[in-house]
Amino acid sequence: MADSPVGRQWMAGLSYLVIAVVLIFVQLLPMDTVPRSWAPPDILLAATLVWVTRRPDVMPILLIAGVFLLTDLLFQRPPGLWTGLVLILTEMLRARAGALRNVPFPLEWLTVGMGIVGITLANRAALAIVMTPQAPLALTVIQMVATILIYPVIAGLSHYIFGISRPAPGEVDAFGHRL
Repeated sequence: MADSPVGRQWMAGLSYLVIAVVLIFVQLLPMDTVPRSWAPPDILLAATLVWVTRRPDVMPILLIAGVFLLTDLLFQRPPGLWTGLVLILTEMLRARAGALRNVPFPLEWLTVGMGIVGITLANRAALAIVMTPQAPLALTVIQMVATILIYPVIAGLSHYIFGISRPAPGEVDAFGHRL
């Protein structure tokens, strides 16, 4: 089953789900009770963007929505706000996946980085409009920059461990449609 294109899609989706659950679990572990002066990168966001940019055919929108809605609920963020922003970004990247296939990696990285900056600013603006308490701006900027900087590492790991790479020219999906 895993040798067929449909089986590979299911296995990739299942792999992403397992990675997401592990990352969420690790973030929920009480490693240190003292507040940090820095914010770690959002590895789940970076992994999601790598997988959507590189292989949009294996990342259904409902899977992404379910994972990020779960993170909104578990991390006590406003339910649906970050999920909606991530879905907007992933669908924009999915629409540009064909064009991003033929560009050098730094341009892909720049495109994703601008998307991360955009959704981070939109999230802060939306929370400011409804006067929701937020993390300090410095922590948000640190996390945003760290997420952008870790994108190449996640792309490399996804390629070498999970085989998530750009589709080859002429590659087709399970239904014979060009990717």
